[in-house]
Amino acid sequence: MQQIENKIILVTGGAGFIGSNLCEHLLQYNNKVVCLDNFATGKTSNIQHLLANPNFTLIVGDIRNLSDCHKAAQGVDYILHQAALGSVPRSIVDPITSNEVNISGFLNMLVAARDAKVKKMVYAASSSTYGDSENLPKVEEIIGKPLSPYAITKYVNELYADIFQHTYGLNTIGLRYFNVFGRKQDPDGAYAAVIPKFVMQLMKHESPVINGDGNYSRDFTYIDNVIQMNVRALLAENEEAMNTVYNTAFGDRTTLNDLMASLKMYLAEYDPKIGAIETVYGPNRVGDIPHSLASIEKAKSLLGYNPEFSMQQGLKEAVAWYWENLR
Repeated sequence: MQQIENKIILVTGGAGFIGSNLCEHLLQYNNKVVCLDNFATGKTSNIQHLLANPNFTLIVGDIRNLSDCHKAAQGVDYILHQAALGSVPRSIVDPITSNEVNISGFLNMLVAARDAKVKKMVYAASSSTYGDSENLPKVEEIIGKPLSPYAITKYVNELYADIFQHTYGLNTIGLRYFNVFGRKQDPDGAYAAVIPKFVMQLMKHESPVINGDGNYSRDFTYIDNVIQMNVRALLAENEEAMNTVYNTAFGDRTTLNDLMASLKMYLAEYDPKIGAIETVYGPNRVGDIPHSLASIEKAKSLLGYNPEFSMQQGLKEAVAWYWENLR
């Protein structure tokens, strides 16, 4: 696959899970990488090994501060905008902060990108935008009503990106992430994603709690597929491929019960006792959609996207990383 090389690229949220993986990847191809992060959810440990690299610059700043955005965007070719406050439950508890970061912060980055005359801004959109649409698989052009403050913020990002293209000529591509998982994903905290949370509980011989009966399903997407999508979006030059949104997924769905069975199976290879741990079931979470499955035909057709890691392949890699690094 073609890679982007010898460019100056700003990664906002570059100390976070997805952002730090992107920084690492881009540095392998002679790019200069600027990382902007306020460490609200990002971690120094994710980028510690990059700090000595002369092609890596860390700016500690906040996307809610326009001057930080202008400083970070100065002289860059491209922006990969990953900074956001994720999590549907977090947005339900504190909609104001989610709005400030995800909408006001996003608008600041668009303004900074416009003013710095960057070639393109690729931004993290979200599958939550599909809301109450029951269509499966999810296709980019059909969405429903948002079911959480978080989903609203991510939909507003798409609307703002569209306006900035039409009004100021700023090229953007939105990537609707579907349940991304993999190395460096934080297992701690009240809003930890389900896979690292379950892995850590199982490694501690605790019973994981599944919300609902375990039959909700998700299109779990390994981090390396997401890196590929970001690179392909940066390289896209065809007019038809730009200024639109793409599902970023594998294109298959897994129930939470099947996920749990796979996690136990892979972890039991390291610790046989894990295979016997019982799962506990709790109430459904407010704002959760029952099923999520992406059509990736648009990304395949217009970007040449070809996800290399199935959910099972990615899960094996992720489990190995967690066992090695977080046990």
